[in-house]
Amino acid sequence: MAKPIVGHLDAFFFEVCSEIRAGLQAAYGTANPFTLAISATGSGGMETAVANFVEPGSKFVVFANGFFCDRLTEMGKRHGATVVRCEKPWGETFTDEEAREVILREKPNTIAFVHAETSAGALNSGYAICAAAREVGALVIADCVTSLGAMPINIDEMGVDVAYSCSQKGMSCPPGLSPMTVSPRALEWLKTRQSPKDTWYFDLSLLADYFEGARRYHHTAPITSFYALYEALQSIEEEGLQNRFDRHHRNHLAFVAGVEAMGLTMHVAEGHRLWTLNTPRVPEGIDDLKVRQRLMAQHGIEIAGGFGPLAGKVFRIGLMGVLSTEADVLFLLEAFQAALEAEGFVSKGSGVEAARAVYAEAAVAA
Repeated sequence: MAKPIVGHLDAFFFEVCSEIRAGLQAAYGTANPFTLAISATGSGGMETAVANFVEPGSKFVVFANGFFCDRLTEMGKRHGATVVRCEKPWGETFTDEEAREVILREKPNTIAFVHAETSAGALNSGYAICAAAREVGALVIADCVTSLGAMPINIDEMGVDVAYSCSQKGMSCPPGLSPMTVSPRALEWLKTRQSPKDTWYFDLSLLADYFEGARRYHHTAPITSFYALYEALQSIEEEGLQNRFDRHHRNHLAFVAGVEAMGLTMHVAEGHRLWTLNTPRVPEGIDDLKVRQRLMAQHGIEIAGGFGPLAGKVFRIGLMGVLSTEADVLFLLEAFQAALEAEGFVSKGSGVEAARAVYAEAAVAA
């Protein structure tokens, strides 16, 4: 990011964008030519997806089981859609049968789900959603904000039409960019959209003309942020994408083993958990805010609390990107257990020792 800044119409900048496209295609698991980074945060990517692919008066189905599904809902309403919510409690996920039933019943124009629901720590599979969407001719939008660069997404295999993410989570960059990918099918739909778009800045047709077409000026891109994303993608390539996925999975399993050894339980069922965002439940009688304050004051560790219906009920603990390492997991578990015990929690066992056992088993298997 300390490299000299070139102009936003400079040929070198577009070379960087081309390299970014290739890296994002690998991370997303897609061959979509239209893959780029929007000059906006992840919420800007969300707004871009909804503004372009949800028309006024259309039916928009949202699979809702967390805060960011609610944000999708609100954006859909503001863009004039008739929003139908398929709801689950935060942290629970949808079965294939539930997804298929609601889509075939409602026959929506566009569908949205959150692949990695940050508010609850839940991973939502989109395979059944996308398969049913094809049957009714609907487009599918996926929120990959907390999975890109750290978990397999497989956009093409899944059948997602539009996906967006952010730069600061699994990519380990400063915030400010939203990596997006759009399928050829969705681009064809965009060309035949009947109603005018009610956005200028997030109009994908204009952005395409800037990034991939005539290089016509659209906005002043944050050059240094693009440099950072380029370097992050180079780091992923050097590590190896599968190695990176394996690292996140291994550290997630070690962390879960650690908190369960202490006597905590995970909020999300096994097999449906994010590797990047862990949500152990707050033990009975423990004030989660005091635990979090202790971690910050004594160890410089910041973890988040639950909000909405999960306020005071879960801890939200990120292990992603450069912070997902064995050393960080062991350090975190030791400090976390000490903070809990200082607030009156009686541990059943050592979280650190349980995590070390996971690492030892993984080393033998390798």
